[in-house]
Parts: sequence; C-alpha cells; structure tokens
Amino acid sequence: MADTIEDLEMDTQEIELETPSSGVFMAPSVWKSDIITGKSYSHYSPIPDAIEADKGMEVVLGVDEAGRGPVLGPMVYALFYLPIEMHRTLLADTHHFDDSKVLTAEFRSELMRKLCTPSSDLHSSCGWATRLLSARDISAHMLQPAVYNLNAQAMDATIDLIKEVLARGVNVKEIYIDTIGKPEIYQKKLERIWPTINITVAKKADSLYPVVSAASVCAKVTRDAALDVCYEPYQDATSQEGTGGKKETVAWGSGYPSDVRTTTWLKANIDPVFGWGPECRFSWGTAKELLEVKNSDVRVDWPVEEDGNDMRMTDFFGSKGESAGDELVDWFGRRVTDEMECF
Repeated sequence: MADTIEDLEMDTQEIELETPSSGVFMAPSVWKSDIITGKSYSHYSPIPDAIEADKGMEVVLGVDEAGRGPVLGPMVYALFYLPIEMHRTLLADTHHFDDSKVLTAEFRSELMRKLCTPSSDLHSSCGWATRLLSARDISAHMLQPAVYNLNAQAMDATIDLIKEVLARGVNVKEIYIDTIGKPEIYQKKLERIWPTINITVAKKADSLYPVVSAASVCAKVTRDAALDVCYEPYQDATSQEGTGGKKETVAWGSGYPSDVRTTTWLKANIDPVFGWGPECRFSWGTAKELLEVKNSDVRVDWPVEEDGNDMRMTDFFGSKGESAGDELVDWFGRRVTDEMECF
C-alpha cells in the first residue's frame, strides 16, 4: 500500500493545520522512550471519579484517530467517555470541543491540559485512552508476507481500546466512531462483538458527536507531541548555517508526503542502506521511491542457504561412508580409540 487516500492532495492551509505547533502539551499519553525506539503502546487514564463512584452510571464513548496518512510519525487512536447526560452540555456547550481540524493548536492543547488537570470538571467526569501505532510497526505489518493492512490495524486498535475500558467495569451504553470507508461494514462487525451496545459508525463523526470530537483532540495532541519527540534526535544533526552564521533547524513539517518540508527532509536525511529511523513508514510510496533512487548503486547479495531437500531419512541414522565414522562415537568431537579404551 502506498500513501493512503487521505493524502491525495493537501492544500497549504490543511498542511499548516496538520503541522505541530511549538509548545504542544505533553500529555501522559506521550511515552518518550517508547516513541523514540519505535514501540507501539496503549495509555489509559484513571476512571473518573464520577463514574468510579457509580458503576451503574450509563456512559457514552467515542473513538477517532490522527495521523493516518503521514509518512512520518505514528498513527494515534483515541477513545473518550463520560456520563451520557453530560455528553453535549459539558463537551460542546461548556468546553466547545469540535473536530480537531477546526480548532487551533493552542486551543487543542489547552483542552487536553484541562482534561489532565485533577481540579477540572473534565478530569473528574471524563475518561480517555490512546493507542499509539508506531511508524516502524505500521510498516513492518504492511510489508510482511501476510499483509496486515492499515485498515485492519486501525480496527484492532479500536476494538482493543473499547475492550479494555469495558473490562474496567465502565457501563458503556452508546458508542460513536469516526470512520474512513464504508461505515456500515465497520458497524456490523462491532455490533457482532457488542450486540447490547448502541453503536453508530459514521463519516465526519468528529463534527457530529461531541464525544468523538473530544477523542479527536486527544488523538491529535498526542500525535503532535509524539512527532516532536520523534524529531528530537535529529535537531542537532539537521541544523544548517542560517543568516548571520547562526544555526537553523531544518524542520520536517507536518510529516505528510504532500508537504514540501517533509519530502525535503526525507531526501536530505536518507541513509543509502538503512533509509531512516523508526519514525518513518517505509511501506509508504514516498519512502519506497526515495529508497529505490538512492539505492540504485547499492547492491546487496543475500547468500542462499541449502534447504536440505536432498536428505533421506536414513541419513540421520547411518554414516554416508566408512570414513565418516560413527556419529555417537564422534559426538563430542574426538573419536574414542582402542588405546584410549584401555585406560
């Protein structure tokens, strides 16, 4: 699979919206060591006080993602839940959650900060979780012989997040999920797993249901912060002489293939043999094409191992010739002679 359909062509405004701003909030869902080493992981917030105090409280849950199309950085799936009666009043009316793409980066970070602040009403009433799928793992799954494609990885991430929240005793009655592709197929699969929960899968759900909007904010802020973390090891290595002799950092922008900053960075930082680090999705067409051009003069010969198909069952029990000796006698590397046996 090459670059996903989400990155067919992004205009300048869309690219800027997808570019992490400086000072993005580092939420607890940002595990720096795992991100830098290319590991995928899941983070779950504590169950909020309002729900912990009443296990029978009916809860609404939403799921959305960020970073499906980029060639750089992880894809993040986020889950958000709160009491049903607070769904629109708390999220839409009080805190003005909306599709993360129509909110400024500063406003998204501030919402996430409030959610993670113990004294806030968001923290006491809302729970959330994220599943970060690293670029390295996404590519490894997509390039393996039995292809584990991006849609399947996304579906499994969603299911795993919901299963864990249910396992913690949260009484989920309604689920809303934003999807790409045919929502009816996705919805039927989830309804087979949880037939007693009212499930709605829809395109643009992040602009229709506040709980999905909140999930989109969690996903986007986590993705932006993770992208910053991925870039940290390159900050010194990718600096160039700027005006007045000062060093200027070469940014990789939004991480999307249609972002000129991203493709410029990829070309400038490619290793002729290894390509890039765990922050890059090698299964994306952009990365593949650059590697093919860069590696056109690099030849790697892989030795062919003998498959042993010419062996017979009797070869395991007898010698092929008189000079071969007895396998059991020679087992430890030195043949026992008659003279040695005399001792």
